[in-house]
Amino acid sequence: MPDNTIKRRDFMQFMFAGFSARMLDWSAFPTGSGQSPSDKPFDAVIIGAGLAGLSCAAAFARQGFKPIVFEHHSKPGGYATTFRRKDFVFDVSLHSTVPGERNGVHNLIPGFPEINQVEFVPHSDLYRAIFPDHDIRVPQRDPDRYTKLLVDSFPDEKAGIEGIFEDMRGMTAEIGKLQGGGGRVDMNRFQQDFPVLFKSFNKTWGQMVDGRLKNPKLKAIVSSLWVYYGLPPSRLSPFYYAMPTYGYLRAGGWYPRGKSQAISDALVDFITKRGGQVRVNAGVAEILVKDHAAYGVRTASGEEIQARVVVSNANAHDTFRKMMREDEFLADYLKKLDGYSVSLSCFQVFLGLKKDLISKSGLKDTEIFYYPGYDFDAAYDAILEADVERGGFAMTPYDNLYAGYSPAGKNTINLLTLQGYGPWEQYEADYFKGRKQAYRKRKQAMADRLIAEAEKRVLPGLRDAIEVIEVGTPLTNVRYTRNYRGAIYGWDQTLANSGRNRVGHKTPIRNLFLAGAWSTPGHGYGAVIPSGLSCFGEIMKEWGS
Repeated sequence: MPDNTIKRRDFMQFMFAGFSARMLDWSAFPTGSGQSPSDKPFDAVIIGAGLAGLSCAAAFARQGFKPIVFEHHSKPGGYATTFRRKDFVFDVSLHSTVPGERNGVHNLIPGFPEINQVEFVPHSDLYRAIFPDHDIRVPQRDPDRYTKLLVDSFPDEKAGIEGIFEDMRGMTAEIGKLQGGGGRVDMNRFQQDFPVLFKSFNKTWGQMVDGRLKNPKLKAIVSSLWVYYGLPPSRLSPFYYAMPTYGYLRAGGWYPRGKSQAISDALVDFITKRGGQVRVNAGVAEILVKDHAAYGVRTASGEEIQARVVVSNANAHDTFRKMMREDEFLADYLKKLDGYSVSLSCFQVFLGLKKDLISKSGLKDTEIFYYPGYDFDAAYDAILEADVERGGFAMTPYDNLYAGYSPAGKNTINLLTLQGYGPWEQYEADYFKGRKQAYRKRKQAMADRLIAEAEKRVLPGLRDAIEVIEVGTPLTNVRYTRNYRGAIYGWDQTLANSGRNRVGHKTPIRNLFLAGAWSTPGHGYGAVIPSGLSCFGEIMKEWGS
């Protein structure tokens, strides 16, 4: 069989596996009450209370098993958390997500129909993308209107615009077809039955766009959400741009009342009401391994907890290189991990304004992306160097999402720019020893530049309206999430890190599994919750065999 056919099959299997959580057959899984007695107090230990860890624990609890989750931070949720400064409550990461709908209300966390206490509100427009000579407001839940908007601006590219959207629709439909067929495909007819997947095989998103469009400005505009995925189009897997983006265009952007913490708290409530535990301020120091099989964990305080299975929602680097001593046994696996590139981190400025500047300015948008140019490779290089002016930024004026977000007469705003870890690495040792003078000077200077850019490009009068300011850097990400190099997306979503090459849930250490952004299918709220569920599904298959 030709080599490209084998690789194509691997690509297909990846597509199917990455979204298999939607197809879990709960009735086919074993249940806690049906298991033989065990001397272990818990069925599963989960390291990390990010959304993947919580969704995995919730799945165990739903099925009658007893999970325990250990989280080093004082709050559960990972990036789905909030923090307070004075009378402002800031969301750590969430600007927009896609929930499920039932009975006309968007309150469905994917995979958990029993959870109904989190209501999501829609964005007015999906997002706004500002370029040097184009200012695009993308309609909410209307990809056809967005297509027309682009055609009106670039009439000579009508066929290409319609074609690239057809590619996104086609990829989504063909993945659905794969799922419906249980992954069983006649490979001799792959090209005929799955033309978009065949065409996109071994191409980046940038190459897909190049095949449809000619105008470089238009290419940038249709790829303006690349910052959601952490790589410029020239390096990004088309799967990780086309499918999530088309789903976002079709389903719209939403935000939860109660902020992202409401999602995490709802999952914790679900777990604890069914007999599971979630412990905060309780980090894991070691994964207990015997004969290359995990049997529990040792916490930072020295407590030893045993279980049938260990699931790590921690980053893969620390899981294998800091939490266990299996380097010799894992030599090939670690070499594979070393071949992956680690994603970007971010720099954020959280602003509480002492007046309602958003209403006064007439700003109606809920998520804004500013790009200083159309060359995203140049922007990526600038981001790696922490060049705020050339890298662009995102702004979220949260008060445009729903009334009462901020204290009366005030505003809450987030400014964010992606960043490489390199420029901050020089401060790392001193930072964690409490010597932060040079770090704080760099942080403040960069925050000042980002505020100046936002004031100049989007919201005049911003600086004088500031009452509260908090700044988060890549080192802040390391401190609170313990993600390796402050990575917010896990591994980069490159072609080389897609398909069967991507780290799966199962590991070479028996009874040790991975869930979250560093595993399948990848990062983002809409991916890590299914990651926890599909990880649980793989464990159930082993337990039921």
